[in-house]
Amino acid sequence: MAVAKAPKVGGEIVGYCTKCRMMLNHRIGAMVGTKAVRVICLTCGSEHNYRARAPGETAERAASAGRGNSAAARATRAEIAEKKERDREAEWAKAITGKGVHDFKKYTIATVFAAGELVRHTKFGDGVVTNVIDANKIEVLFKEDTKTLAHAIGVN
Repeated sequence: MAVAKAPKVGGEIVGYCTKCRMMLNHRIGAMVGTKAVRVICLTCGSEHNYRARAPGETAERAASAGRGNSAAARATRAEIAEKKERDREAEWAKAITGKGVHDFKKYTIATVFAAGELVRHTKFGDGVVTNVIDANKIEVLFKEDTKTLAHAIGVN
């Protein structure tokens, strides 16, 4: 494996060309400390500020692009969000499947709930209490989303 040389004025560096709109080789024209700040594109000859990455590309994505085609690198944020949504809906369905109408407690802020209890909310529908956050807050898993709700308000 080759050892990377420290950049210096007159040396070459790979960067994003604002005219070509591609990652290309550039000649370093100016530096501040150890960082290149002005470069000249070796393809089109334009001079511009040095950009290590293309616009919209994060450092994490740039690093993973060089690591190969792992499944994690190919997965998009949308795919990850869809998988979380499917997992949440499956968990919700498992919790309420086979439950009767009388197994659900009507939700009010004055009612005290415990983890695992079934809730019927007028706006969000049927849900299950997944977590009692504190004396007055619960986390409830509904079909569409997980919500934090108040409970035991006014109960001494």
